[in-house]
Amino acid sequence: MRNRIPFLFLFVSFTYQLSGQNLESLGTEKPLKINGGLSFNQIFYDAVGVHSGRSPYTYYLAGNINLSIYGWSVPFSYFYSNQQSSFQQPFNQYGLHPTYKWITAHIGYASMTFSPYTLSGHQFLGAGVELNPGKIFKFSAMYGRLQKGVNFDSTNTNAQPAYKRIGYGLKAGMTLNRITMEVMAFHSKDDANSINNRYDSLQQVYPEENFAIGANTSVSIFEKLKFQVEYGTSMITRDTRSAVSSENIFFSTHTSTERYEAVKAGLKYSESFYSAGVNYERIDPGYRTHGSYYFNNDMENITGNLTAGLFKKKLNLGANIGVQRDDLNNKKMSSMVRMVNSFNLGYAPGTKLNISATYSNFTSHTNVKSQFENINQLTPYENLDTLNFTQISNNGSLNVNYTVSTTEKSRQFLSFNTTYQKASEYQDQVLTNSGATFLNLNLAHNYTFTKTNTSFTTSINYSNCSSPTLKSYTIGPTLSVRKNLFKNKLRSSLSASYNNSYSNGSLISSVTNLRANTGYSLKKKHNFNLTGGWINRKVKTTSDNETTNKTFTEFTITLGYSYNF
Repeated sequence: MRNRIPFLFLFVSFTYQLSGQNLESLGTEKPLKINGGLSFNQIFYDAVGVHSGRSPYTYYLAGNINLSIYGWSVPFSYFYSNQQSSFQQPFNQYGLHPTYKWITAHIGYASMTFSPYTLSGHQFLGAGVELNPGKIFKFSAMYGRLQKGVNFDSTNTNAQPAYKRIGYGLKAGMTLNRITMEVMAFHSKDDANSINNRYDSLQQVYPEENFAIGANTSVSIFEKLKFQVEYGTSMITRDTRSAVSSENIFFSTHTSTERYEAVKAGLKYSESFYSAGVNYERIDPGYRTHGSYYFNNDMENITGNLTAGLFKKKLNLGANIGVQRDDLNNKKMSSMVRMVNSFNLGYAPGTKLNISATYSNFTSHTNVKSQFENINQLTPYENLDTLNFTQISNNGSLNVNYTVSTTEKSRQFLSFNTTYQKASEYQDQVLTNSGATFLNLNLAHNYTFTKTNTSFTTSINYSNCSSPTLKSYTIGPTLSVRKNLFKNKLRSSLSASYNNSYSNGSLISSVTNLRANTGYSLKKKHNFNLTGGWINRKVKTTSDNETTNKTFTEFTITLGYSYNF
């Protein structure tokens, strides 16, 4: 996992959002424009007093370039790290997303979304197009490989066998006055000959086929009332080699084919200072499609919400109340009914004070059903409420920000933040000896000298965890200084913190943390950054009535450079 971190960080950091240029500017601008960036970072690490599997030196190189050719935007990106040597296959996925006016194309690795119940963000290797010619019609289509074939490998337990999967889909929408309608269809099928299937039965991997269709519409009944409904159905064939039961143009059903449905509807009424709504969602047990990585299924939700802005919207209130249940087919060994309530408040009487608070209460009621419940009982009235189980979780937060003073020379403000969570469990309406309480507090003071671009921040942090068998807390101060020079071209900061952790009243660890950072920008294109960190940990352990103290120190230095053109 440690080896994957640089690549995950780079992938998130260099996600590139594109916007096409208009060809109507042809002749007035250059036919070819190039922009992009390059960054190189090095991380030096060392530890004293403890063995660490972390590499003492890590570097990674990242670059992106965008070519704009007569209004078509064509981006490229590249990532490389010395950590990559531990992978069999490098991280080398490329995608082009050219845009012109109302046409957007996706070539190579891409992802598209039709609806939550059909195609929803699944990555594919192929081609796609999105057409938005105006305010009335829109159209989307895709075709590509959703999954690469992977053969069974007894020497590599991380390699999950999989069949090659090809998918395609269409989506069309139309908006007329106050009515919006969309329909979509998605089909995918595994190639049964794409891998060696001698081990598929042992691995429980079979070639599948999926056909999903969906529709959604929203109607503004009148200006203040809006109704929206979304529907999806998915047919999954778990093994395409099973016997065919019926055939049609788009999808042939087999003996291993199952069909699922999902629906979501909502009604919302809005006024100038408040809005109220009610929503309903139901997803069949087992609902899934090949167009999504994950599905929450086997659930039914009914929720209501209310928001209001009072006193010229200085006071804002919100409330959500709902009920969720599962085991819709009454086939599980246990069923659950959960109450979901949440409230939030925001109050800003002026420019100096800002207060926000939230509270939620989640109640889960579980009835654990056993197969012996029906076998052993003599009458329908036996075993009632014997296995009822309720779990309650209370969550609250409070944030207060207050500006003490603002002058030409300085600014000063205070902030207070706290979060609270309590979980408790009931068995047959009796509180059991379980559950935990978490409390986090932070109080900070900031003083900034405006003319010298210097700020000082002091804070105290407290974290508490309490359970029937363990009571622990951590407390400590933090001091940080920030200074900008040369018209904010040079930015530097220094911070220090010290905290102690206690368990059942005894000190178990002390941590001292020092961090320094400096960055310099040259001509808005070159950026240099140097960061250093020093952490000292003192840990106390008790074993066989003997107490030992262990101290170890970690050093980290990061040197980075980036260039944008």
